[in-house]
Amino acid sequence: MILDYEPGDYVINTSEKKWGIGQIQSIIKNKVTVNFENKGKQVININEITLEKVKKFET
Repeated sequence: MILDYEPGDYVINTSEKKWGIGQIQSIIKNKVTVNFENKGKQVININEITLEKVKKFET
């Protein structure tokens, strides 16, 4: 599996958009650690959950 994101990129969990935008902290095999603005740090299995890359807008 080829991932189109890397640590530092911003993503959303397409099935839990209420978590808000998250920043990828690390990627180890199929586990991606993401720090979401409304949910905190989550370890995502990318074989089960889709992350969509987004641009972070500064306010």
